[in-house]
Amino acid sequence: MAHKFVIEQNKAGEYVAKFKYNSETIFWTEGYSSRSGAQNAIDSIQQNGPKAPTESA
Repeated sequence: MAHKFVIEQNKAGEYVAKFKYNSETIFWTEGYSSRSGAQNAIDSIQQNGPKAPTESA
Protein backbone atom coordinates (compact mmCIF):
# COMPACT_ATOMS: atom_id res chain seq x y z
CA MET A 1 0.00 0.00 0.00
CA ALA A 2 1.43 3.36 -0.99
CA HIS A 3 -0.44 5.41 1.67
CA LYS A 4 0.69 5.12 5.27
CA PHE A 5 1.00 6.89 8.61
CA VAL A 6 4.46 7.21 10.11
CA ILE A 7 5.43 8.45 13.57
CA GLU A 8 8.78 10.25 13.59
CA GLN A 9 10.67 12.43 16.04
CA ASN A 10 11.39 15.98 14.94
CA LYS A 11 14.51 18.03 15.79
CA ALA A 12 12.85 19.25 19.01
CA GLY A 13 12.42 15.65 20.17
CA GLU A 14 8.64 15.70 19.73
CA TYR A 15 6.69 12.89 18.07
CA VAL A 16 4.92 13.84 14.85
CA ALA A 17 2.40 11.72 12.94
CA LYS A 18 2.91 12.05 9.19
CA PHE A 19 0.66 10.81 6.39
CA LYS A 20 2.74 9.77 3.40
CA TYR A 21 2.08 8.69 -0.17
CA ASN A 22 5.09 6.70 -1.32
CA SER A 23 7.92 8.79 0.14
CA GLU A 24 6.12 12.16 -0.08
CA THR A 25 4.67 13.68 3.10
CA ILE A 26 1.10 14.83 2.42
CA PHE A 27 0.39 16.28 5.89
CA TRP A 28 1.63 16.07 9.46
CA THR A 29 0.34 16.78 12.94
CA GLU A 30 1.61 19.05 15.65
CA GLY A 31 4.40 17.69 17.85
CA TYR A 32 3.50 15.48 20.82
CA SER A 33 5.60 14.74 23.88
CA SER A 34 4.95 11.00 23.61
CA ARG A 35 4.59 8.39 20.88
CA SER A 36 1.15 7.52 22.27
CA GLY A 37 0.01 11.14 21.72
CA ALA A 38 0.95 10.87 18.05
CA GLN A 39 -0.80 7.48 17.81
CA ASN A 40 -3.95 9.03 19.33
CA ALA A 41 -3.85 11.69 16.59
CA ILE A 42 -3.65 8.97 13.92
CA ASP A 43 -6.56 7.11 15.52
CA SER A 44 -8.64 10.31 15.56
CA ILE A 45 -7.89 11.06 11.90
CA GLN A 46 -8.82 7.53 10.86
CA GLN A 47 -12.06 7.63 12.85
CA ASN A 48 -13.23 11.17 12.09
CA GLY A 49 -11.60 12.01 8.74
CA PRO A 50 -13.94 10.03 6.49
CA LYS A 51 -16.94 11.85 8.01
CA ALA A 52 -15.45 15.34 7.77
CA PRO A 53 -17.16 17.78 5.39
CA THR A 54 -15.29 19.40 2.50
CA GLU A 55 -15.47 23.19 2.31
CA SER A 56 -14.64 25.48 -0.59
CA ALA A 57 -12.96 28.83 -0.07
